[in-house]
Amino acid sequence: MIKLDLSHVIEKIDFTAYQEKVNAINQMIDERTGPGSDFLGWTTWPNDYDKEEVAQIKRDASYVRQNFEVLVVCGIGGSYLGARSAIDALRGLYSSAKPEIIYLGQTFSSTYIHQVLTYLTTKKFAINVISKSGTTTETSVAFRLVKELLEQKVGKNEARKAIFATTDKARGALKTLADKEGYQTYVLPDNIGGRYSVITAVGLFPIACAGFDIDELLLGAKDAAQDFSNPNLKSNVAYQYAVTRDYLYHHHYQVEMFVLYEPQYTQIGEWCKQLFGESEGKEGKGLLPDSATFSTDLHSLGQFIQEGTHLLFETVIHVDSSTYEVKVSHDEDNLDGLNYLEGKTLTFINDKAFEGTVAAHEQEGKVPNIIINLPKIDSYNIGYMFFFFMKTCAMSAYLLDINPFNQPGVEIYKRNMFHLLGKKGY
Repeated sequence: MIKLDLSHVIEKIDFTAYQEKVNAINQMIDERTGPGSDFLGWTTWPNDYDKEEVAQIKRDASYVRQNFEVLVVCGIGGSYLGARSAIDALRGLYSSAKPEIIYLGQTFSSTYIHQVLTYLTTKKFAINVISKSGTTTETSVAFRLVKELLEQKVGKNEARKAIFATTDKARGALKTLADKEGYQTYVLPDNIGGRYSVITAVGLFPIACAGFDIDELLLGAKDAAQDFSNPNLKSNVAYQYAVTRDYLYHHHYQVEMFVLYEPQYTQIGEWCKQLFGESEGKEGKGLLPDSATFSTDLHSLGQFIQEGTHLLFETVIHVDSSTYEVKVSHDEDNLDGLNYLEGKTLTFINDKAFEGTVAAHEQEGKVPNIIINLPKIDSYNIGYMFFFFMKTCAMSAYLLDINPFNQPGVEIYKRNMFHLLGKKGY
């Protein structure tokens, strides 16, 4: 389903030199013996997920679609980025489909939160709050405020029917509150971390509420799990990509720029940034993940990429087909000189921009380009893509000899913040 084009990487990579280490790491992943192995549940999740929970998610999502104008997804990091990237990619940026999906709990910005709460005062809305512990500060503050607004609007009894909590199976502040209030709950499994959780209820519920086929998404992930189970570097494109990243990192490249050519795919780049940045940026190691949307960002970053400090390579996520087609029309005066494009689709023009950019960056700028081709964006291919990147990330991090599943650095800022805020014990 995914094709990997390494013909523009410039560097010559000897995959055979990596094969023995890749075999060992793959065995470590399969047998769950490496660092962070307690969080490898996502590797088998497409086959052993809770079928009854998914059936309940689909029933509840149907209820949300029939009864609410807005779903507020309240989470941060892996608790919302995967769902947002999928919904934006599948739905587009200006869809009139209901329910509208709004994201809260990913910022402390009082201006943003005020604007969202003000907007919701005239809307019939439901809430999906996502937090394993129920004490993630950004999410918990936002949920307290939006829950209060909902209860003021419809009363506590009706609010209970409009709040859906994705949290720990048995413990934590959010689980305690959900049990007390009678909220519908879904499970964020103990053996799956947030940034690997998009194929669990964390991502599935909001994606289903947006009207998309989560059975197909899970099938895509299942097929990807099978396709990337064999460590042979001649056929496993996820591991080919991981090895290419590792090789470039050890040959003086410090930044990987994820490039997309559709504005509605921008959040896929954001999800990749979190997945790779939080998984690999440890012990003074790791590529800095960045992202850009072309051709827009070619007019801001293109000059630097072409001729600036030689520190980055590009990973282009290219989708072979567009959702819609628009053709360039004829203009009698042709003052803009565009009649040479008459009758051509914008997809065709966008593809030529992609091809021309890759050629310029590779041949003139000497910037390596990895191209990941997806046939199209639909629920199946989204699920396949998510698993592809997660499997790549696990291999890539283990090639660096680090734990892909912890985030010790994140905890430091939290401790400092809690101390400055006067939280007891800090």
